[in-house]
Amino acid sequence: MLKINNAEVIYNRVILVLKGLTMEVPEGKIVALLGANGAGKSTTLKAISGLLKSEEGEVTDGSIEFLGERINNKHPEEIVRRGIFQVMEGRRVFEDLTVEENIVVGGHTRKDRAGFRRDKDLVYDYFPRLRERRNQLSGYLSGGEQQMLAIGRALMARPKLMLLDEPSLGIAPLLVQEIFQLIKKINAEEKTTILLVEQNANVAFSIADHAYIMEGGRVVMNGSTEQLKANDNVKEFYLGLSDSAEKKSYRDLKHYRRRKRWL
Repeated sequence: MLKINNAEVIYNRVILVLKGLTMEVPEGKIVALLGANGAGKSTTLKAISGLLKSEEGEVTDGSIEFLGERINNKHPEEIVRRGIFQVMEGRRVFEDLTVEENIVVGGHTRKDRAGFRRDKDLVYDYFPRLRERRNQLSGYLSGGEQQMLAIGRALMARPKLMLLDEPSLGIAPLLVQEIFQLIKKINAEEKTTILLVEQNANVAFSIADHAYIMEGGRVVMNGSTEQLKANDNVKEFYLGLSDSAEKKSYRDLKHYRRRKRWL
């Protein structure tokens, strides 16, 4: 469904962030994009959704293709109409609007009234907490509830590809598990392809089919989640496990030695 081929992204015409990024997202799958802060994960999502321009960024080399069509020069509204919707990091709900008003905003490009009403009910079926709070101002929701609302709002656009940026950020662990299981359910039932950016590798691996690991604007490793979970480097540096299955302290690690065979 999505192909990124040797893409480079520069901010303010001088700061090179993505350095020849290549990856694919197959239709109907959940693909995770992992890495530390500054690895280029969020920039990758913005390059796909067309939001780079608002931050003085641009794709200066390579290509991004969605369903066989090159989209890296398209405006964000064109990309949304083609079926890509990004759920931004930090949820970004309209705090002065009610829950229902936020959900309605998600479907603003649609003209099928019957389908619109059906999908609004579908959002409430996936997220019963939102139905209970439908008339409440969104700014008064908990962090987990706001994340549910952001995903529900995205569903109203009927996306073919949903981009999720750090959905676990700032959310209580119990709610994180609930939200990720709902993401998996949406993927299975609605056939929505998902590209998931996460720092929490454990929770990402719990739902993803395939994963890419980024460092310094490049992919340094990729494979099925089962392959990556079995890799000693991934276990030590991303899952926090040593060979003896004991937790490893990241502060005790002097450096991360990238192996040449990853490249």
